[in-house]
Amino acid sequence: MPGNSFNASKRTTSKKGAAAGSGGKNRAGLKGRGKTLPADERPWHKGYSGTEKLPEKTARKQDKERRAAAAEGRAPKVGMPGTKDTTWGRSGGRAPGITRTQTTRGGVRGGGPRGPRIAPGRRSNPTKEGPELLLGRNPVVEALRALVPATALYVAQGLDIDDRVTEIVRTSGDRGIPILEISRNELDRMTGGVLHQGVGLQVPPFAYEDFDDLVAAALEQTAPLLVALDGITDPRNLGAVIRSVAAFGGHGVFMTERRAAGITATAWRTSAGAAARVPVSQVVNLTRAVKSAQKAGFTAIGLDADGETDLYQLEAAVGPLLVVVGSEGRGLSRLVGETCDLRVSIPMASDVESLNASVAAAVTLAEVSRRRLYG
Repeated sequence: MPGNSFNASKRTTSKKGAAAGSGGKNRAGLKGRGKTLPADERPWHKGYSGTEKLPEKTARKQDKERRAAAAEGRAPKVGMPGTKDTTWGRSGGRAPGITRTQTTRGGVRGGGPRGPRIAPGRRSNPTKEGPELLLGRNPVVEALRALVPATALYVAQGLDIDDRVTEIVRTSGDRGIPILEISRNELDRMTGGVLHQGVGLQVPPFAYEDFDDLVAAALEQTAPLLVALDGITDPRNLGAVIRSVAAFGGHGVFMTERRAAGITATAWRTSAGAAARVPVSQVVNLTRAVKSAQKAGFTAIGLDADGETDLYQLEAAVGPLLVVVGSEGRGLSRLVGETCDLRVSIPMASDVESLNASVAAAVTLAEVSRRRLYG
């Protein structure tokens, strides 16, 4: 109402001032507390490296950081319990800490010498952009023998030990690869149910060979043998072809960068570790790559069900040879097929129209190997 001096929004209390910091009225609360301990001496910090008993919460923090670092391919930012004496002169000296020669906790069964430490794992959620898991005992042991870079080894709890597992764990420890023990259910979840045989090696993206280096290295061999893949999109077929190349004395594989399978964890596993021994290259244009190999002295043969040359009559098998394998569905592309020196067919006794790409490659490589050995 006019003339009424009452104002409902008028402030009746003083404005709140700035909060007092440790230099103000709370300074007294810090008296007598001493200096702040460094992170590696704080039992509640993930950087703790002392010799006192490690609290369960700190152990969980450190395990979480190790798994995150392994998934991202970096060094973990955690302490090393047992490496810094925090007993401060008390009796008993330095308490025992976790060492790299500690046996697994509830993990790999069996006797024998102690192996490297296997840390207990919890949930692990590697990103899609992160490294892939190489699964299976043979692929993992072959990759470790070939010194393939790795960022972590996952071992299922309760895993029955054999010679391959022993070698995997020992080699990983010697190379400083983090070893994480997780439940079998967790490993199943991480692998999407793919058969893993209780072990998984986390590897960075595959390092492809330079194409020119691949050809040059093959030509240094007595009987050069390369395989080109024209549109193979199934990584299992790719892995199977690489395995056959290794089995029958081939010296390399190359395929296109686009619209073709690359070396993934699936291809690694299907190759049974052969991808660690066979050079693999990616090219931008397969037709140009085939022509380049021809100029270098290779005879290019394309596998074609309607090919004019019988595989068992292939005289070119004893010289430098490039075997071109077509895709699973359409076979050789037109330009690649026209570029090949010969189109080769595999004789079959039944009415089956064609073979699977990897099977056709294996049959061809086996015949080439036989002719080179026995003429």
